[in-house]
Amino acid sequence: MTHLPNIFYLSNLHSSSGVLVLTPKNGRLLVDFRYQEAVANLIGAKGFPPDIQVVEVPGSYEESLSSVISHAGWSRVGVEAEHMSLRFWQWLRKSITAEIVETEGLVENLRILKDAHEIALFREAGERIVSALALIRQQGFSSRSEVEISHEIERRLFEVGFDGTAFSTIVASGLNSALPHAQPTSRKVTDGDLVVLDFGGNYHGYSVDLTRTVAVGRLSSEQKRLHEAVCLAQEAALKTIHPGILASSVDKAARDVLRDFGLADAFGHSTGHGLGIEVHELPRVGRKRIQGGPTEGDITLEPGMVFTVEPGVYVPGIGGVRVEDDVLVTHDGFEMLTEAPRGLSVTK
Repeated sequence: MTHLPNIFYLSNLHSSSGVLVLTPKNGRLLVDFRYQEAVANLIGAKGFPPDIQVVEVPGSYEESLSSVISHAGWSRVGVEAEHMSLRFWQWLRKSITAEIVETEGLVENLRILKDAHEIALFREAGERIVSALALIRQQGFSSRSEVEISHEIERRLFEVGFDGTAFSTIVASGLNSALPHAQPTSRKVTDGDLVVLDFGGNYHGYSVDLTRTVAVGRLSSEQKRLHEAVCLAQEAALKTIHPGILASSVDKAARDVLRDFGLADAFGHSTGHGLGIEVHELPRVGRKRIQGGPTEGDITLEPGMVFTVEPGVYVPGIGGVRVEDDVLVTHDGFEMLTEAPRGLSVTK
């Protein structure tokens, strides 16, 4: 394994480099000198798996990995096809005699169901990001630039105890709000603006994600209609969540509401995405894919899954609206992790 989030999930080590080799009985973690002390600290704190041996990498990771495989005498070795570079794969193919087998999603499919420890982290992170939102609302938005507001958001995330941001903060005002992933600009918020605030925090290795759309001054009836449609779409999607249904059913519920508002074409992204060590992971909460069958890429919801529910509409010349919350699938439905006002509160 070369995908760092998967290495963290299985070893508890945060690093910018590393290779983890697993067999049915044990493992070998290849890391260079930069992480030797970090591993030693994990071992001392009993936070490192006892059946994983640490292998120091004195030179290149490729050479060390080749040596481990050759000495073990394995005849078949699986690699993470989605995360290994072509250069690494070609080098490995020339350097070992073992058959190389491409794998997909082996660890990601384990990560999709959160255990009690992970769920506790999500609950705490959810409370923290909601408290950050309350602080952000107190500052007001009028006459402040998008960049200034984004810096304020990120400062508040650290203030409430996050270790870092989960992604680049989105602040999109006025016509910029019609851009789903707009980057903050020097534009100053003015009267009559819709302002999309999309931000996330990383807490002890796990990410949460929250979006609210606020109004500054007086809005047009059409702007208000967009917000009403999105809130009703999210409400419909949330009502469908329970174990045993397909993730695409959650997406369909939101999409049906927006279609009834005549806004089907204004909703171009999926209704949600999984949360965990990465801010985008399984399950994908979107439309059914045709390739390979009607449920290609679809997932049946199970207790322990955590994902966002974030319908949005984006209309050039008018603006956009997105409302996003994080949920945990439970045995009888779902638990809201980010309970905060969703109404279009008019602010200064």
